[in-house]
Amino acid sequence: MAGVFYGIGVGPGDSELLTVKATKILQKIDVVIAPKTEKKEGSVALNIARPYLKADVQICYQVFPMVKDFQNDSSAWEANKNEIVGFLSEGKNVAFLTLGDPMFYSTYIYVLRLLKKDGINIETIPGIPAYVAIASKYNRPIVEGDDILSVIPATANSEEIKNALKASKSAVLMKVYHNFEEVRELLKESGMEENALMVS
Repeated sequence: MAGVFYGIGVGPGDSELLTVKATKILQKIDVVIAPKTEKKEGSVALNIARPYLKADVQICYQVFPMVKDFQNDSSAWEANKNEIVGFLSEGKNVAFLTLGDPMFYSTYIYVLRLLKKDGINIETIPGIPAYVAIASKYNRPIVEGDDILSVIPATANSEEIKNALKASKSAVLMKVYHNFEEVRELLKESGMEENALMVS
């Protein structure tokens, strides 16, 4: 019998902020897929989940190319998918770890789409997104009443960011490290800089 594939959000970085469901699944999993970049050693997501893993769990590091290259060349993604399918066909339960929430700017989304085509049994376990954890840490409400919230990747072009800021009472800007000064200027133009909170 084929195993189950779990996409598990490990939250913003604190091992105590995983959901109870996530910790229960991690305790019984056979294989952990730990995504990493070519430049970095180890996996941040794995370090967060490690307190809940059984001693004999199999750790499988997988390197994923940039998402923007997915359409042009998905061969590395397919190879990783095939490795996962191999584990599942052996009857092993597999967990794919992702920072924050699996459905929020995550590598997992692309792996999920590839596996769904193969009819794999998949269960996705939500995690706490970083911006939600930050708001709680600093006691800063994100939205209230009829406020409109925009979540904006700072990698978008400046006109799109400007329009999104203009249409929102509150905004979350992700991936700001790419163009911090430009984003700061746009916040200033929109009148949001004074109330902005930046966390790295």
